[in-house]
Amino acid sequence: MSEATRTNLTRAQVLAAVCGFIGLLGCVAGAVVNSRQFFISYLFGYLFWLGLALGCLGVAMLHHLTGGRWGFVIRRFLESGFRTIPLMALLFVPLFFGLRQLYPWADAGKIAADPVLQHKHLYMNSTGFIVRAALFFLVWIILSGLLRKWSLDQDEMSDPAPTRRLRVLSGPGIVIYPLTATFAYIDWVMSLEPDWYSTIFLVIILIGQILCAFAFSVLVLSCFRKATPLVEILSVTHYHHLGNLLLTFVMFWTYVAFSQFLIIWSGNLPHEIAWYLHRSHGTWLWMVLALVLFHFFLPFYLLLFRGTKRSVRVLTTIAALLFVMQMVNAFWLIAPTFYPKGIHITWLDLAAPTGVGGIWVAAFLSRLKRGPLVPLNDPRFDYA
Repeated sequence: MSEATRTNLTRAQVLAAVCGFIGLLGCVAGAVVNSRQFFISYLFGYLFWLGLALGCLGVAMLHHLTGGRWGFVIRRFLESGFRTIPLMALLFVPLFFGLRQLYPWADAGKIAADPVLQHKHLYMNSTGFIVRAALFFLVWIILSGLLRKWSLDQDEMSDPAPTRRLRVLSGPGIVIYPLTATFAYIDWVMSLEPDWYSTIFLVIILIGQILCAFAFSVLVLSCFRKATPLVEILSVTHYHHLGNLLLTFVMFWTYVAFSQFLIIWSGNLPHEIAWYLHRSHGTWLWMVLALVLFHFFLPFYLLLFRGTKRSVRVLTTIAALLFVMQMVNAFWLIAPTFYPKGIHITWLDLAAPTGVGGIWVAAFLSRLKRGPLVPLNDPRFDYA
């Protein structure tokens, strides 16, 4: 990495840290003024940025198993993304103080009045929630730490041993990641509404994380496309492959999301339908239409064309749109639980994702500076 690139990264890191610090100060003020709204906004902002980190972990392991050329130009971005997981574990702690205001199963009065909560209380309780969260983060930190360590080891030697270790770990890792994330998001999202249940809901979230990671990778790749040594190996073919992957996961996300809706609605399942009614009532319907248009129809249509995927500017714009819509989707999953009559946006809904996101980006850039922008000595990649 050139000194000029490193200097620019340092400047961007300081700017991100300042934005994050200001956002978190706003969150502290919001917690004093309206603690319930603070926890709602913080949960939304936190889960979006954690989802990006976990998506980077999943995409990195997918690349280690498949070895596609697309992955070599974004691998260091993915690694820097998933190495923020220890930071995200620390930023999860504030949510422990808001369990009663977020989750019905943490409120003794609601438990006494609801047989469903009484039935689930053996599993859904504050102690179990905290212990499971600690376990999930421990697994993710170990996975991400080993993947990063062996990737950097690969830079220092021509021995293929680190590459083999990366592939061997990614095999079970690609199963462990969705399995642990499934239980995590049952705790953190699904249990917001105790009657809500869907076996495909967690798949939607996981696919959204992968899609978000690909969109983020395209954005960062476009920012660094003229930096050494990326400029020497990057071509429009890489963008074409990444565009194909974006198209694939846009279709996959839409398929599973619509399948869930179709099965629940056509099956006339009262408890499950209530979840959708909360998210389509009043002005929430406009957000649903925005997701349909900008998270599926428009990206899907544009990514069908070869020229779109081979145009850096156009593909980057589509990636930015998908990235923003993933944040909108995260808000749509959380906020209607507490405001079912219509869209309710406060300044904390801006401060929380800005605060968490600023710190996340600063940590991401800090880790990106610690190694070359492309992996070295990987026997599967032709560096000529």
